[in-house]
Amino acid sequence: MSAPLSDPAAPSETRESASRERREKLWRFLTDWQAMVGLVLVVMFFASALFAPWLAPYDPNAMDIPARMSGPTWAHIAGTDQLGRDTFSRILHGGRVALYISAIGVSASLSIGLVLGMIAGYGPRWLDNLMLLMFDAVRSFPAVILALATVALTGPSLTVVLAIVILTTIPSYGRVARTATLALRHTEFILAERSLGASTPRILFQHIMPNVIGPLLILAAMEVPVVVSIEAGLSFLGIGVLPPQASWGTILNEGYLVIRDAPWMVIAGGIPLILTTLGFTFLGEALRDVFDPRMGRGR
Repeated sequence: MSAPLSDPAAPSETRESASRERREKLWRFLTDWQAMVGLVLVVMFFASALFAPWLAPYDPNAMDIPARMSGPTWAHIAGTDQLGRDTFSRILHGGRVALYISAIGVSASLSIGLVLGMIAGYGPRWLDNLMLLMFDAVRSFPAVILALATVALTGPSLTVVLAIVILTTIPSYGRVARTATLALRHTEFILAERSLGASTPRILFQHIMPNVIGPLLILAAMEVPVVVSIEAGLSFLGIGVLPPQASWGTILNEGYLVIRDAPWMVIAGGIPLILTTLGFTFLGEALRDVFDPRMGRGR
């Protein structure tokens, strides 16, 4: 008896089903008000940071002593600081520091955490326990205390801030990658690859990583405001970006010293932090709801 012929329409039906699912996800994303608000705020963050040299009306370090401590006017929409520097221009250039720290910090910690998490989840039990011990040890150190100890040895700089950001955020990605790898290592397609003699690097990077990277990208979107806040906090304490370089943290620090006489500096320095946090949080939650409806808001 001959074997039944396969249905030639099956591949086209599968493609159509996948295409329909993608359209439904895109429609859910476009009709979600939080997703749209988050997307607009994120685009504003990137655009203002990338085009700051053209959008800023003044040189962020140009001093105008006669105009020092002036309130918001048409000439200086966010006022000026103690040295007469335009606060709005400094905020725009401070966004470039935030973008630099968040882009490099999140990318590096995501990559390192992904690799370490997959190794922990796929490797032997003793290696898994060792990786978990490392993750917990790093997370047990508060970022500020670790930064203070590092600055005492090396001195404050943007490189120190970047290193602290990467080191303290690796465990978050590593734990998520480890959990997802543990769930995949005994699935049928992984066991089939192992039985065919596939090497461990091939299994990890060609079969496990594509199934693990999705949740990590969503986590990365929600981790950006955390990284920006760490940089701003360290700069506010004077152990991050140093004057005269503009940073949201240094603007808040300078505004805090004269908050009774010039409150607009603290307000102007805090608004971009709030908007950036809301934007990436809304966008991350919307992406999570689209790609993992089980974790959604129950709509």
